[in-house]
Amino acid sequence: MKPTLLVLAAGMGSRYGGLKQVDPIGPSGETIIDYSIFDAIKAGFGKIVFVIREQFEADFKKRFVEKLEGKIELEFVNQEIFKVPEGAVYTPEREKPWGTGHAILMAKDCIKEPFAVINADDFYGASAFKTMADFLKDGASEKENCMLAYFLKNTISENGSVSRGICTANENDHLLTVVERTHIEKLPEHIAYLEDEKWYPLADESTVSMNFWGFTPNVFEHLNTQFKTFLAKSGSELKSEFYIPSVVAELIDQDETQFKVLRSDSQWFGVTYKEDKEKAVQAIKQLIDKGEYPNNLWS
Repeated sequence: MKPTLLVLAAGMGSRYGGLKQVDPIGPSGETIIDYSIFDAIKAGFGKIVFVIREQFEADFKKRFVEKLEGKIELEFVNQEIFKVPEGAVYTPEREKPWGTGHAILMAKDCIKEPFAVINADDFYGASAFKTMADFLKDGASEKENCMLAYFLKNTISENGSVSRGICTANENDHLLTVVERTHIEKLPEHIAYLEDEKWYPLADESTVSMNFWGFTPNVFEHLNTQFKTFLAKSGSELKSEFYIPSVVAELIDQDETQFKVLRSDSQWFGVTYKEDKEKAVQAIKQLIDKGEYPNNLWS
């Protein structure tokens, strides 16, 4: 059975200043999502599921459905604030989506096979998709999920703060902890995260999660349970988020499953801020010049 790729594309792009998920960076108008899908098809994924906001659905379908027809199966699901378990209570003033854990939960009715999760605005690299696909086809089980890891120093924006899951693993490369740091910056002397108005240094070689996870479908049951608990505690808050790393940490603590830490030497880059776009454009150009991608992905 071919694995599925779940693309988290419901973010509003508040720091970027627009719908960055469909901003072109390739020479023929390709987005970062296009390159991820291209790499996923080559790696052996059989279906793409987009998690989007309903207001962007028409734009996404216009950009992806026709050009991918016959190349890979596509589905779309919507992440909206009101999509919560029956009986859950939350403040009606809330405008921010519930976060990446909630986004995955939106796909529970259309994914029945092992699947990977990625951010729409991150470029992960071809070998990362191959590594992930191989694991999902051969090694994934209810007791063995996975995470694709990168070095912190290779994931920092020069144009502002980023959010990263800082990870530790044991001698068997099984994930022990993942802690979401929501404000990490490259300071003049080192990389550090900000918490309670204090800066704490981080090692350049720290292992970080870039939200490239591999799961089996039984994770949806755990997500649903944890999300109900989250809403009972934080549903009245305006900006609280249900993060994937928090879900993973609880699964590890409860000994529900292990997460194999996979590593890739692929180049990573993202477009958190508008100023990041030019760097992304140049990185894609270099990969095309090396022959890793054609000038037009879908011609």
